[in-house]
Amino acid sequence: MRWFVSIGAVFVAGALAGGNITGLAAPGPRANGQLADKDPATAVDVELILAVDVSYSMDMDELAVQREGYAQAIVSKEFLQALKTGPNGKVSVTYFEWAASNDQKIIIPWRLIDGPESADAVANEIMKTPIRRASRTSISGAIYFAMPLFDEDPYHGLRRVIDISGDGPNNNGSPVTGARDQALSKGIVINGLPIMVKEPSYSTMDIDNLDWYYEDCVIGGPGSFVVPIKDREKFKEAIRTKLLQEVAGREPVRPLVPAAEKEKEPRVSCMIGEKIWQDRWGR
Repeated sequence: MRWFVSIGAVFVAGALAGGNITGLAAPGPRANGQLADKDPATAVDVELILAVDVSYSMDMDELAVQREGYAQAIVSKEFLQALKTGPNGKVSVTYFEWAASNDQKIIIPWRLIDGPESADAVANEIMKTPIRRASRTSISGAIYFAMPLFDEDPYHGLRRVIDISGDGPNNNGSPVTGARDQALSKGIVINGLPIMVKEPSYSTMDIDNLDWYYEDCVIGGPGSFVVPIKDREKFKEAIRTKLLQEVAGREPVRPLVPAAEKEKEPRVSCMIGEKIWQDRWGR
């Protein structure tokens, strides 16, 4: 089942209290044929790829808040508490920024987070990199770029997750559903952070109901969910909520609102971004 997480509906302490941790998705075959439980020295609870949108539709303030949100979430007391709830007590993380189908830049190569010191080191690394912006929005490009990164991870997770944030639909590269389905076939879970803090406008390629688009066209896999951001003031809270849910690796104590099950026709066309681009610029 997929889940739609409403900001404010999940109280962090309640979400992490009590119960056993259940892996939501078993990893697919790895290049070296190893699974986490066969190599305790490199075993982690989750291999997490943070794929962050830096397209021009994101203004500089949003990009700065986004960076700060990830850095602050990783060093937060709640995040470090969530680490302890897993069977291994550690996760591996890589962070890259993306825009067009051929524009992805790794900011943080694979890093192990197993406590306050390693969390501080990753957060500092995120913050020291200059902020950049680039043209176009290719969610499919981000997914295709992310998939082989798991084969490069020296750690072996019980779960493999791609965490995608963005403020618009795919408008460049391959259709997003093909990339999503390929990732799911490999046992990878995709979660989403649709950013909806501005009113849709002609110049930014924003659309109404971006959260529906992410639910029906982008995310997938057991336990997958979206955390929409509709209030700029809750940007950092949303990022923290999403990371906590991914690291805890289970359904929270407080019930979430189930996302609509996959329908025959998505509520928002999965090709809406490509259509808007074609209609406006004819290419």
